[in-house]
Amino acid sequence: MTPSPAFDLQSHSTRSDGELAPAGVVATAAAAGVKLMALTDHDTVDGVGEALDAGARHDVRVVSAVELSALDGALDLHILGYRIDHASPTLAATLTAWRADRARRVDRMADLLAAEGFHVDRTELDARRASGDVAGRPHLASAVLGQAANARLLAERGIAPGDIGAFFKAFLVPGAPTYVARETPTVADAVAAIHAAGGVAVWAHPFWDVPDPAEALATLERFAALGIDGVEAFYVEHTCAQARLLDDRAKALGLLTTGSADFHGPGHRLFNRFRAFDLCGREPRLGPIGDV
Repeated sequence: MTPSPAFDLQSHSTRSDGELAPAGVVATAAAAGVKLMALTDHDTVDGVGEALDAGARHDVRVVSAVELSALDGALDLHILGYRIDHASPTLAATLTAWRADRARRVDRMADLLAAEGFHVDRTELDARRASGDVAGRPHLASAVLGQAANARLLAERGIAPGDIGAFFKAFLVPGAPTYVARETPTVADAVAAIHAAGGVAVWAHPFWDVPDPAEALATLERFAALGIDGVEAFYVEHTCAQARLLDDRAKALGLLTTGSADFHGPGHRLFNRFRAFDLCGREPRLGPIGDV
């Protein structure tokens, strides 16, 4: 493994599905030796201002950013937007509309889980909505897994207490009986919104959602035709073979390449440490993202 990079361009706070407040995310990044980072909460920029202020205190360059959930046919993918104008009223209105769609989706899945016999504690879901924060599938999973009354049903399905990964696989992914797909936005919509806010659009963790190499490369070429600017080639869950494949194709297409450990908090099962990704002997092409 090559030395870990001093940048990390995806992280999440309590404004979406992370464990720490935005300032805490930045402080953790600084303690890990990160010099350039982005707070990329899902479908919201509400924590960006706090992150920028914390970056100034900790001598960390913070990129204003967001991670947008977007549809590509039946797939629910993620598009990162960097160097956006996070104070843009147009962007704020767009994100509000998309979060409303996301909230309706969570409500529909909650109803389906209740129909399956689960007790769903909607307290946190309602509180997050009232405060303007994002409520997503991880919060819905917690609303079920945290209920002692669900222990028998979970055990019958082979799901251990607190096993959010197993719960997702059984109930909250495409093909599961209680899964509900998003309705908006498309990838083209997400790229257009990022560009309208003055930003740079990057496809996040391609192999997380599209495991077949040929399909991932074909998808990247389609997205390039839609105007996407880069791809997150270097990712904590990517192998070096996958990273190099993406890097080679991105270079041929004239696209940027970024990387991240997708930090969600110190207690997260997978994404608990900054700089935990490999550049695999390659040089990332950050372009304007690195010019903060």
